[in-house]
Amino acid sequence: MSQIEMCVEVTSRLNYLLALPKGYEDNKKRAPSDDGWPLVIFLHGAGERGDDLDQVKKHGIAKRLEEGLQIDAIVASPQCPADSWWTIELGALNGLLDHLLAGYRIDASRIYLTGLSMGGFGTWTWGLARQDTFAALAPICGGLAMPTPFVTQLATIPIWAFHGAKDPVVPLRSQSELVEALQAADGNIRFTVYPEAEHDSWTVTYEDPRFYEWLFAQSR
Repeated sequence: MSQIEMCVEVTSRLNYLLALPKGYEDNKKRAPSDDGWPLVIFLHGAGERGDDLDQVKKHGIAKRLEEGLQIDAIVASPQCPADSWWTIELGALNGLLDHLLAGYRIDASRIYLTGLSMGGFGTWTWGLARQDTFAALAPICGGLAMPTPFVTQLATIPIWAFHGAKDPVVPLRSQSELVEALQAADGNIRFTVYPEAEHDSWTVTYEDPRFYEWLFAQSR
């Protein structure tokens, strides 16, 4: 990989993959701003849970980095423990974020959260719990396991949600109802529905350069 160097680190509760921009370790590369690099946190789906980090690379941004995706950002891809769920791992995720902020040159105004399926639910939920942290959210085929009105608390955060119209695993209404609530609250929300897509609405999303252009244009 020409620009991204992959490494593995471990917190007390979560294993994760960390992708650093090439040259980060020896300071040969200047950060995009004086405050440091943007941070992207990617939450995988239910099928990648466990203790084998190679599973995290099966889909999403972690897979794209393995394939050679070049982005000028730090990317953390944690692995959810087996038989757990991102929505009940918020304490561990908060610990991971604190660990990253303490140990890496991160621009705290440009922290982004995205995830697919179970990770899409995690994106909505953690984003709601940490409204003061994320510059943008990008949930894919996700939802929110709490009453829809709660989502209006995210009205000031840029969100771009994605879903397949024919998704048999997570029904389209799981996100469309959240989007409608945010639209009614004048939220900063975009919603892309792929008419022919089933559950895999993430491949086309993470392969689209416009997704990264939008993401990195957001800041707190």
